[in-house]
Amino acid sequence: MKLKKGDKIVVIAGKNRGQSGTIVRVLPRDNMVLLDGINLVKRHLRPSAQNRKGQIVDKPMPLHASNVMIADPSTGKPSRIKISRGKDGARQRIAVKSGDALK
Repeated sequence: MKLKKGDKIVVIAGKNRGQSGTIVRVLPRDNMVLLDGINLVKRHLRPSAQNRKGQIVDKPMPLHASNVMIADPSTGKPSRIKISRGKDGARQRIAVKSGDALK
């Protein structure tokens, strides 16, 4: 998986298409990513000893990695990622659209 925690991404498919955010967690086994404040669903919490009242909370759910693309560092538009070797032989991620290296 070419996406990492902390990457700026743009959602390209689904009900949240066009929204952008940051990756909070990557689930490589399931090929999913968890985004900050995107793909929120309502979850009901049962009353407990600590929380006397039950409540409804918004919880972010994972999105499939195929539904997001990295945001180009220079323009902020969606871009593919290519992997190349630097002069020192280190693996480097590069945005295809602009050719800029990703952190």
